[in-house]
Amino acid sequence: MSQEELILLCKKGDRKAQAHLYRMYSAVLYGICLKYSNNKSEAEDSLHDCFMTIYEKIGQFSSKGSFEGWMKRIAVNTVLQKHRKETYLNVVNENTEEEVVIETEDSDIPLQTLLGYIQELPNKYRTTFNLYVLDGHTHKEIGELLGTTAGTSKSNLARARVLLKEKIETKIFQTIIGIAMVLGNCF
Repeated sequence: MSQEELILLCKKGDRKAQAHLYRMYSAVLYGICLKYSNNKSEAEDSLHDCFMTIYEKIGQFSSKGSFEGWMKRIAVNTVLQKHRKETYLNVVNENTEEEVVIETEDSDIPLQTLLGYIQELPNKYRTTFNLYVLDGHTHKEIGELLGTTAGTSKSNLARARVLLKEKIETKIFQTIIGIAMVLGNCF
């Protein structure tokens, strides 16, 4: 079955086609939901909501552009819509103009470790970091997506970078201490 046929059947409300669509795209959309969620449970709830929105609005897909891209936008917007309702996205100080640059001497930190550190960030920082660094949105776009300002986005990104830098430096320090202890036991 082609993608066009699948979309047409989904537009008609065909449950088998909807199930097929879910099987095809749930892993990709789950990854997006997880990137912007606190935990796996919240990501699973968002994935469910995302597919409900897709099924409901699939009639609006006009076959212009990528169908997968259209669904990804729905996934991001579904998760962000939940976050917009929360007050934790607002920051008291919006006057942070300069961006913090993370520089570490050790650039060989495994990707999984970095992704773990990003996942541990508080929601407002993780969401802003992901939108800016991983998805390439501008601060103005992030402000619009989150219902805040570009200044809040800049501030949240700066704080996210500081927190990530602290986590990386702590990891490096712990590694050095561990090596020192092993070497100390050798003598």
